[in-house]
Amino acid sequence: MNTSELLTTISRTDIPASERLDALRGLKRRIDAGEIAAPPRGIFVNNHIHTCYSFSPYTPTSAVFYAWKAGLRTAGIMDHDSVGGMREFIEAGAIMDMPITCGFECRVNVDGTPLVGRRINNPDQKSCAYLAMHGIPHTQIDAAESVLCGLRERRNERNRKMVAKINDLVASAGITLDFDRDVYPLSMAHEGGSVTERHICMGLTKKITAAYPDRAAACDFIDTLTGAPMSEKTRQKLLTAPDNFYEYDILGVLKGHLVEKFYVDATDECMNIREFTALAKKLGAVSAYAYLGDVGESPTGDKKAQKFEDDYLDELFDTLADCGFDAVTYMPSRNTKEQLERVMSLCRARGLYQISGEDINSPRQSFICEALADYPNLFTATYALIGQEIAATENLDDALFSDAAKAKYPDLDERVAVYAKIGGIDKN
Repeated sequence: MNTSELLTTISRTDIPASERLDALRGLKRRIDAGEIAAPPRGIFVNNHIHTCYSFSPYTPTSAVFYAWKAGLRTAGIMDHDSVGGMREFIEAGAIMDMPITCGFECRVNVDGTPLVGRRINNPDQKSCAYLAMHGIPHTQIDAAESVLCGLRERRNERNRKMVAKINDLVASAGITLDFDRDVYPLSMAHEGGSVTERHICMGLTKKITAAYPDRAAACDFIDTLTGAPMSEKTRQKLLTAPDNFYEYDILGVLKGHLVEKFYVDATDECMNIREFTALAKKLGAVSAYAYLGDVGESPTGDKKAQKFEDDYLDELFDTLADCGFDAVTYMPSRNTKEQLERVMSLCRARGLYQISGEDINSPRQSFICEALADYPNLFTATYALIGQEIAATENLDDALFSDAAKAKYPDLDERVAVYAKIGGIDKN
């Protein structure tokens, strides 16, 4: 295959992972031969790249390649309710000689905590939080899957209810969305992937673009459907979007302004917040709260202006400490300097590890977060995560937050520095 064919192959979801990985080996040979130029390596890392095993234009293989192509030093997989892409991601990292980290995110309920009744970091539901589990030892992928598979099954029951609500909204336009025919096939659910609200929105997007091939007419229909006319900036974005961005741009509008009309609260599919931290400890992984912060203008266009945790942040951090969290993950590009300084101060006061992660699930998004340059601690933290995976994969007792590691290195900063060296920070 030529280079173009190899690039196409690494992105295909209709072939086995082994074929995507073979294509990546072909690209690596071309890189080593100088036929594909290697990008300059900067200081940038990312621990929160979604793949097709939740929702993303990237397979695990292509995610690693395009992270490398963008100049990232490391890449981290982070799928919703799924570890299905991890082994492929690990192998792709080995082929590209690129350090990687593995994690998943999921929703939890906060029953039994002072957070009940609060809007936390979930735009769609109170008393429900998004959490991330980072640094999963490679020997524990199957153990994680044994828990997540049941959550996905229950989530699909809710997905069907949401599709039914959408059909009530679009019936007058002659549009019908079928979960099994129009939504499920957009996912990798048959290989351990999850079906998310984004899949539902993409299924609806495809119905809208088929019914309204004229983009202006599609925009008018979306305005009517959401009941919130899009800004002129957003409208022009849709009217002029390249074909490979167009559907994702519509999805962003629907995610930000329609989900509230069809959303069904997540209940049975949610672990309790304390169950989550207990599972992380059992797996030898790192439990992390994903800080969102009050949103003004959403950088990705998929979140409306809304208040989240900032009004009660001290109480939130007290709860995180009480529930046994190891870390907080945040996205420098999404928050103000003042928001981040407050979060970092609270992390230091509570002894919480700080992790970065820029949510990648759209082709418009850059793998590089320029704002990361202002926070060198997050670079070191990523290499400590890599060291955590290496050490805990060899021996769970050597996990970053194991009792043995905390006894040997009671100072968190010292422990992070030690594990960053295990992760190869001095070599990269």
